[in-house]
Amino acid sequence: MHKKEITIYDIAEKLDISPSTVSRALNENSLVNKKTQKKILAAATLMGYRSNTFAANLRMQRTNTIGIIVPRLNSYFMAEVISGVENVTNEAGYNLIISQSMENPEKEIKNLKTMFNNRVDGLLVSLASGSDGISGFGVFEEKKIPVLFFDRVPTTVIVPSVTIDNETAGFQMTTHLLNMGAKKVFHITGDQSVNVYRDRTKGYKKALLAAGLSFNENQLIITDLSEEAGIEAANLIMKNGGDGIFVANDGCAASCINELKRQGKNIPKDIIVGGFNNDMISRNIDPPLTTIDYPGFEMGRVIASKLLDHLGGKFDMHSTPLITMKSDLLVRSSSSFINRNP
Repeated sequence: MHKKEITIYDIAEKLDISPSTVSRALNENSLVNKKTQKKILAAATLMGYRSNTFAANLRMQRTNTIGIIVPRLNSYFMAEVISGVENVTNEAGYNLIISQSMENPEKEIKNLKTMFNNRVDGLLVSLASGSDGISGFGVFEEKKIPVLFFDRVPTTVIVPSVTIDNETAGFQMTTHLLNMGAKKVFHITGDQSVNVYRDRTKGYKKALLAAGLSFNENQLIITDLSEEAGIEAANLIMKNGGDGIFVANDGCAASCINELKRQGKNIPKDIIVGGFNNDMISRNIDPPLTTIDYPGFEMGRVIASKLLDHLGGKFDMHSTPLITMKSDLLVRSSSSFINRNP
């Protein structure tokens, strides 16, 4: 049985103030003083109030709308995921609301409120750096609105999630670089609070250990994985005699290759490089980049299908919460060999 929707009259009754004051406060009207406004907003959040964005649909249980929150929209991988999601949702007659957290946990919480107020039937989320995957999500659980996490997922709680095995992928890539002759492999990665980067780093460390090499903290370069970060890391690696580089995304790897070449290094004769994701740039850089194939479009199709099947009662996401998709090592010219003089 569905809980009754909370109205401004319920909030007014609880706080013993007029419904018109509640309405003004919720619309951030300056006629209501800040202290009262804060009290009303806090009560509204606690009681699970949703602003009536779709008044005409009040009597309907479904809005045929799915929400998706991603860390950034200017990512080839995320664009592919969204494309895969839309491919499935459009076919099923669902609308898609897309927003980005800009890697900011506070913006993620605001996005969650917007999705809740827009009465989404279900939500797909890839977490921002620093997000715990818990803050802001409680109201969705309370209202039984399904949330499916993908790629960047919570690690402190078991929730419906779709990922790849990032640790194994990191191990495969590092082992490949070592097998191709690299003796000093650096790893350029992202914020270690994010599961995907932390797990790729774990795989990198395990591969070094398996090859009988000790992990050196100086060979782990934590960055924002931007174009600028690739340039800075390339210079640092050259100064420290690196002959192999595993980068946690392709864009940063391409930037790193360009800087190494600018400085007179031959890829792959002097330094071999591997990236991650199989973004378009990995196939268009010179030399083409060895990478991990992370199928974004397919992931988008999988997460949308799972969510819609759950909403349609064909599948319970909580019965098999953790789904791991396949990823493959794609060997290209950037890691073919290192030319070692006797």
